[in-house]
Amino acid sequence: MKLSVVVPAHNEQDNLPELVERLRGVLAGLPHDWEAILVDDGSTDATWERMREAASSVAQVRALRLSRNFGHQAALSAGLSVASGDGVVTMDSDLQHPPEAIAGLLARAEQGYDVVYAIRREREGEGWFKAGASTAFYRLLNRLARLDLPEGAADFRYMSRRVVDALIAMPERHRFLRGMTRWVGYRQGVVAYESPARFAGQSKYTVRHMLRFALNAIVSFSALPLRIASWLGFVASALGALYLAYVVVVRLVTDTVVPGWTSVVVVALILGGAQLLCLGIIGQYLGQMYDEVKGRPLFLIADDTRQAGEGKASGPDASSRVTVPG
Repeated sequence: MKLSVVVPAHNEQDNLPELVERLRGVLAGLPHDWEAILVDDGSTDATWERMREAASSVAQVRALRLSRNFGHQAALSAGLSVASGDGVVTMDSDLQHPPEAIAGLLARAEQGYDVVYAIRREREGEGWFKAGASTAFYRLLNRLARLDLPEGAADFRYMSRRVVDALIAMPERHRFLRGMTRWVGYRQGVVAYESPARFAGQSKYTVRHMLRFALNAIVSFSALPLRIASWLGFVASALGALYLAYVVVVRLVTDTVVPGWTSVVVVALILGGAQLLCLGIIGQYLGQMYDEVKGRPLFLIADDTRQAGEGKASGPDASSRVTVPG
C-alpha cells in the first residue's frame, strides 16, 4: 500500500520546517510507501521556498505552487489530483492537525473504512466565538442538508482510492470537500485526537472567510433556503392581505379614519424587505450556477517540483487541463 498525504498552505513559512520534520518521522515509521504533497496556495511569504527545500532534501516530498490564491478547498483538490496513493490523508499545515494522529487514521481504515474523520476532543487555543460558530454551523448544515457530518470533522481525514477518484470526478467549482466526502458514502468512521494550539503564526480564517465558507456549503448541499424564500414571500403577502382587509373593514363599518401614512410605510418596508431577502437568496444560487456553467479550471498549477518549468491549468476532471507558460 502507498499512502499520500496532501497538505495545503497559505503563508505558513514558520510552520513548514516543523511540519515536514514531524511528518517525515511519522511516515517513515509506517509499514507503507508514502509521499507528501505540499500545495502552496498563492503565498506571499517564503512558503514556496520552504516547500522547495523540503522537496529537494526528501525524495518523497512533492511541492506544487498555484498561480494565485484559489482558496483552501481548491488547494486541497490540486493535491488530490496528483496524489498517487492507494489511500490519501488530507491535513492542514498549522500543526493543529498533528502528524502523529495519522497512525490512528490508518488503524481505523484497516478495519474496512473508506473514510475516517479525525475529530478533535479539545480546541486548545481556539476562542469561544470560533468554537461556538463551528458547532452552530455543523448543526445547521446537518439540519438543512441531511449530511449527518460528524461535529468537528474538518479536513483532517483518511480516504481510500475510490473515494478520492470520486471527489476528483465531481465537476463543481464551489467545493465543500467535507460535505462531498460525506455524500460519496461507503463505510465511514471517526477517530478522536487532541488538537494542540497553532504552532506559529495566526489563523488565515477570518470571520468573513468563515461566513463565506458556511454560505457556500449550505448553497452547495441544500435547496431549503429557496423554499424558505418562497414561504417568506407567502407569509408577507398573507400579512399584507390581512392588513388590507382590516383597513377596508375599519373604513366601511366604523367612522374611524385610518390615520396617517405610518402604517402604510411600515407595510411597504416589510414587504420590500421580504422581497429583497428572497431575491438575495435566489441571487446566491444563480451566482454559483453562473460560476459553474463558465467551466473555468478550478486551479492553475504554476510550478511542480516533479515537473520543473511546467505549469498546468487543472480542474476536477482531466479534460480541463491545458499547458500554460511556467
